[in-house]
Amino acid sequence: MTANDVRIINQKNRRTRRLPDFRNLGVALRVLLAVNFLGVLTVLVRSARPGDLFEGLVLTSGRLELPLLLALLVLYLLQPVLERLSFERALGTAGFIVIACALLSESLLGSSAYERIGAMSWAIAAGALVLVYFDYRALRFSPAESEARLLALTARIRPHFLFNSLNAVLGVIRSDPRRAETALEEMADMFRVVMRDNRELVTLDDELKLCERYLDLERLRLGERLLVEWSVDACPGDALIPPLLLQPLVENAVYHGIEPSAEPGTVTIAGELKSGELRLEVANPLSRSTRHQAGNRMALDNIRERLMLFYDLEASLGIEKGLDTYVIRIRLPYRRKSP
Repeated sequence: MTANDVRIINQKNRRTRRLPDFRNLGVALRVLLAVNFLGVLTVLVRSARPGDLFEGLVLTSGRLELPLLLALLVLYLLQPVLERLSFERALGTAGFIVIACALLSESLLGSSAYERIGAMSWAIAAGALVLVYFDYRALRFSPAESEARLLALTARIRPHFLFNSLNAVLGVIRSDPRRAETALEEMADMFRVVMRDNRELVTLDDELKLCERYLDLERLRLGERLLVEWSVDACPGDALIPPLLLQPLVENAVYHGIEPSAEPGTVTIAGELKSGELRLEVANPLSRSTRHQAGNRMALDNIRERLMLFYDLEASLGIEKGLDTYVIRIRLPYRRKSP
């Protein structure tokens, strides 16, 4: 490995620091809980007698909630601006907002100058501790993000898929050389997508095209046994989703629902935009075989991990297992590509 290779690896592994997304429901809930927890700790430290505890909690709550909710509201409104700033400038802006909200709240309460200074100092300390928590959380999830990308690679480039696809191409290369050439191009496109650095959101259209390429390759091998039903007309194509979100689910649907059975089966890919949420669904026939269940769980856990990394509590993955069908449903906030 050359020195240039080491430099490139270090650049890829360097963590980009950024403020949390204050428009994320999970972030807002964690801020509320963390600040109120710090308020309770402050009351416990100040209370000299157990009898002072209840009164201290009531007074602290009355002085804490207004600036806290006001600061969250302002940060929510300014989130697009904070995203465009450097980390240092965004941090300074957030700190100014916290101090201003604390000062405004104390002014409305008619507090003395000493009380205002104390409130602003407490707000600065609490804000710093909350940001340290989010920074630690991001640092803790960094290995998980790298591991999730590694699992995505190993789960997608299954040797059986590569070998089966090559065998399918060899099977038609003499009878239909043009189809074999198209299949090789589709394989190249698929692996090009899989091997790139998948840390940015992609459009739903791009992910659906990737699924189509995969299904075209599988039809070479499975023929009429593989039926596909698309129901995605209600989904906006410019919606942004994590990369490699649907393709591994479609691959699992084929691998677990179609391949083990000698009868034709239908893989259903559906989606809709409802109440500001993108709802996606992949369904397949339920095979009685229990093969490869560990691999299936690994892929689902990987997707859950990446949904948490991208959306926190705003996204979810659910499984519905019926008598004859296996359905995976994904719910995530609708974000569109900027024009």
